[in-house]
Amino acid sequence: MSVTIPQKRAAFRALHRQGCFVIPNPWDIGSARLLEGMGFKALASTSSGFAWSQGLADNGVARAAVLEHLRAMAAATDLPLNADFEGGFADDPAGVAESVRMAVATGVAGLSIEDSTGDRERPLRDVDDAVARIRAARVAIDETGGDTLLVGRAENFIVGRPDLEDTLKRLRAYADAGADCLYAPGIRTRDQIMAVVAAVAPKPVNLLIGFGSDLSVADVAALGVRRISVGGALARAAWSGFLHAARGIAEQGRFDAFADAASGADLNAFFTGASRTIVGR
Repeated sequence: MSVTIPQKRAAFRALHRQGCFVIPNPWDIGSARLLEGMGFKALASTSSGFAWSQGLADNGVARAAVLEHLRAMAAATDLPLNADFEGGFADDPAGVAESVRMAVATGVAGLSIEDSTGDRERPLRDVDDAVARIRAARVAIDETGGDTLLVGRAENFIVGRPDLEDTLKRLRAYADAGADCLYAPGIRTRDQIMAVVAAVAPKPVNLLIGFGSDLSVADVAALGVRRISVGGALARAAWSGFLHAARGIAEQGRFDAFADAASGADLNAFFTGASRTIVGR
């Protein structure tokens, strides 16, 4: 790759200063390079998409494997890569700091830290604990001498605690603790989105869009959002095509779904560099 890590990080920060951009979520090197070829300006990893590719459930991949995945993904493309870094792979702020230093060393341009616990009875960390973890991540990034972007995530709406006021409180606290970009996955309505944007302004907001949203990129931009991610949705779409074709064989003995498959010749041409045209059907 011809673009240096500092150049990627500088470009990534510049994207957050104005306008609105889509940061799609590849799950492997091939999907990352295809998205780069489509003209996207930045990419983000997906913990769920990568986990499924390894035969595991989301949040089931060990830190070492995630770090190696991030290193490979960051090296595979000239685009900045934002890491879905889950909860920092540690129970305390010191452990989060250690993990973040390791993530920065992989060459990512940004990383996010969640405030969820994985405990159904207590799905969210106490605000003070969550803030301490964001602050530790901020210090770890600053100590590396790099300008990796830090994203603070309030997980209320995707862990069954859809309390907008608590979400706003958390995001403000994460912004004050040093998060550069704020993210509340699961918010859906225009009122919710505008409330989050207003609560942390002038810091940028990431919006997750998945199945069922009627919002376009232009709609989201008009609400003041700086970047749009899709989480595991692209990976789920790929799995959907695979399952549809495989079920046709297993259950009906038919191969009709292959009519919708991408051309092997087109894929080979793209990945060998013989064509920069993105593959069709």
